[in-house]
Amino acid sequence: MTTTERPTATPADQAAVAALPQRIIAAWGAHDADAFASVFSDDATMIITGVHVKGRKQIRDFMAGAFAGPYQGTQVVGTPFELRQIGPDTILLLTEGGVRGKTETEVKPENVVRASWLAVREDGEWRLAAYQNTPRD
Repeated sequence: MTTTERPTATPADQAAVAALPQRIIAAWGAHDADAFASVFSDDATMIITGVHVKGRKQIRDFMAGAFAGPYQGTQVVGTPFELRQIGPDTILLLTEGGVRGKTETEVKPENVVRASWLAVREDGEWRLAAYQNTPRD
């Protein structure tokens, strides 16, 4: 393989990585910090506005507090728009979405974000090594 060629993700790998946002959405919907954190690798990094958290336990603890506080009653949505395999066990997924307030049916335009999800295969399972989002506009 030359330096410009990348491995091609199998359909099963693509499906597993594309399912990561759905797992996050389901965990968020249940306000389940344990399920949320289980999507991440042990040493993962999560960067969202004003927050940098490192490690699955710290991600879990942060989300438990957020679900009990500012994110209480909210929902999150995200739609993949690009999936690119970086290496044999590394896939980059890009999504667009955001957090909906308690009474909102859609994400407010000013709250829409684009996110990068760096997925790695660990022991045959795809997990997030890094997640970062930024405002769309």
